[in-house]
Amino acid sequence: MSEEMAVASSAAISSERQPFALFPWRDPHTVSPEDLALHIERLEALCVENPESANLRTCLGIAYAVNYDVYRSMDALEAATKLDPLNFWAQLKYGELLYRLRTLARAEEETLRAVDLAENGWQLAIARKQLLEIRTLLRHGARNVHWTKPLTVPVLVLSTMLVVVFLSMMWQ
Repeated sequence: MSEEMAVASSAAISSERQPFALFPWRDPHTVSPEDLALHIERLEALCVENPESANLRTCLGIAYAVNYDVYRSMDALEAATKLDPLNFWAQLKYGELLYRLRTLARAEEETLRAVDLAENGWQLAIARKQLLEIRTLLRHGARNVHWTKPLTVPVLVLSTMLVVVFLSMMWQ
């Protein structure tokens, strides 16, 4: 398995057009945790060797997501979109991560950027399908709460109620 990863890794570095050649498996549910850990370790080393490669960061972000490491996945995908703002796959996968985390407003923004970056009909179709799923969730029941109101008044009321209950229990 490590020979396959080395070949795939070198192919991905040499070919900036195919960032996902680094994945020796197609179904993330079939990869063993040991293979995934080895794969992540190899991708981290490749990212250190090639710090300017948005494709490698995108692959690392996907591998972290498969490993349920959301924060590292988000960091890697954000870094990929900052390294190469015109990278379709980095933008699409970042939007997909936000979509899966149900941060739908941001997911829609990032996926719209991916739609603008699509270079062919296949990429455009993938991005539009993701955008359709996001908008369907926005319309039909997914709550996207925006934390824009201050919580000082509810906290003060709750604290006062707790003090009153405590004092009344101590009084009796």
